[in-house]
Amino acid sequence: MKKNNYILAAFSALVIMTSCDLDPGVELLTSLQEEDVATRYDYQMRRLTSLYLGLPSGYMEIDGAMLASATDEAEHTIQNSNVQRFNQGSWNAVSNPDDAWSGLFNSVRNANLFLRDIDKVDLDMYRLNPRTDMQLIYQERIEEMERWKREARFLRAFYYFELIKRYGGVPLFEDVFAPGDDYGGINRNTLKECIEYIVSELDSVAPGLPVEYPAGDLGRASRGAALALKAKVLLYAASDLWNDPSWAGGYAEPELISLPPGDRMARWEAAADAARDVIDMGHHRLHPVYPALFLAPESFRNREHILVRRHGASNQFERMNYSVGFDFGNSGTTPSQNLVDAHQVVVDPVTAVDFDWNNTNHAANPYADSGPTARDPRLFHNIVVNNSVFRGRNMEIWEGGIDGPPTAQSTRTGYYLKKFVDPDLNLHLNTTSVKAWPLIRLADVFLMYAEALNEYSPGHADIARYVNFVRQRMPSVRMPRIPDGLSQDEVREFIRRERRIELAFEGHRFWDVRRWMIAPETLGAPLRGMEITRTSADPPAFDYSTRIVEERVFEPRMYFYPIPQSELMLMPEWMQNPMW
Repeated sequence: MKKNNYILAAFSALVIMTSCDLDPGVELLTSLQEEDVATRYDYQMRRLTSLYLGLPSGYMEIDGAMLASATDEAEHTIQNSNVQRFNQGSWNAVSNPDDAWSGLFNSVRNANLFLRDIDKVDLDMYRLNPRTDMQLIYQERIEEMERWKREARFLRAFYYFELIKRYGGVPLFEDVFAPGDDYGGINRNTLKECIEYIVSELDSVAPGLPVEYPAGDLGRASRGAALALKAKVLLYAASDLWNDPSWAGGYAEPELISLPPGDRMARWEAAADAARDVIDMGHHRLHPVYPALFLAPESFRNREHILVRRHGASNQFERMNYSVGFDFGNSGTTPSQNLVDAHQVVVDPVTAVDFDWNNTNHAANPYADSGPTARDPRLFHNIVVNNSVFRGRNMEIWEGGIDGPPTAQSTRTGYYLKKFVDPDLNLHLNTTSVKAWPLIRLADVFLMYAEALNEYSPGHADIARYVNFVRQRMPSVRMPRIPDGLSQDEVREFIRRERRIELAFEGHRFWDVRRWMIAPETLGAPLRGMEITRTSADPPAFDYSTRIVEERVFEPRMYFYPIPQSELMLMPEWMQNPMW
């Protein structure tokens, strides 16, 4: 059979990191023989570090846009960006804006190569030297390389989770194939087999991974990361999408996109127990200052972040997302009215209500940050609203303001992104800052735990307890507690909204609405924005009216990505995902 260029791509060059740091500088070692790399400790150390390059980086994930712009969280200002094709429904098996298949499988193969070669490292210069210091170095390096194996297995499990989120069941590989090998008979494993494999790998490696790393190794796989990833995988395994293939129109191989019928309550309980294991470690804790989580230096090191993708110093994200009212700004990811309206109004310290445009008090001051119509403070931590102060001046997002229409490439929604954006960079001087993209953090785990508990043990005291921990992150978030007496359905909706607000722009919404099977009414709903008219300059006063920015499309087939058509041409016996 012809070689599968996506799953089984051979290296043209070995990409390894220039240092132990997890910054993205790389070099291509084209003059080294494969055996030289396999036997040298320093090269294998760098080779391991390079495995982290496959971790998602959400700052400009799809053609300069955040994944949020393919959800009801935001609209990307640049209209010809590929991310718009998700919203228009104009993607398919030939052309996918998030064409992750080959990259993720290449990351899996790189992990397998590393695991194949790591035991070839030549440590004889220490092993054969009877000096005590040399023997200590030998033992340290043996132990270190054992940890490296666990890191590589964690990363392979992570990449497989990224694959099954997108494609359902995929082939599971631990061997390394080479050009000329016979690839006949390779089939997609079932979704159940993939989940069991990922969970088994995480169970195996978690006990031997460090709870914490030194500062120079931040971003590496820790025990908490392995346990938290397991919790997330089991949460997906309990959720609606992976338990209900009815949407797929009689798809002939439902085992590729769903689990066999079973005890849903046991699945939810397993997810809750896994999340509880992370909590019971006692190592991770919520950071008191919510906005600091997403900016250096706190984004780089704090105990709320469980797994991050580290980045070197740059200002590309700010260039993309500063308002056009600032030099070099391109507006980028602009938050939606859909998301803004989801932020509650704090009536008093114990009462929060939904924002309602038909309430004249709410409509008169939609961006109140104090008083009886004050909004959830995370609105102002995450989103730049009209007439708020950002980068030292009031933002003029109204019609005719320097940040608003009709200025070319100004926001289409009436808002700008604040979360992750460093406001202190001078783009004229090309100043930069480091970043760390959060992949899993403790607030996510708390909400996963509450969600799973509510499904199999509604009314459990821990549900409110852990939701309230997130809502009352003192001093930066002071939201009233979840109300008493809610039904299971009402608690479910409350938790879903809490995930939407707390984890906004972090890449979760795209997947959450799919696993909850509410994408038609969320991703398929019109994206709304705000029209702002200034009615008085002194004192400043404005009229606000919502409008539809964009009609959007979501069809049931979009619950999973299509298998790339180029892959099916090489594997004609495979069945395409439903309805593609």
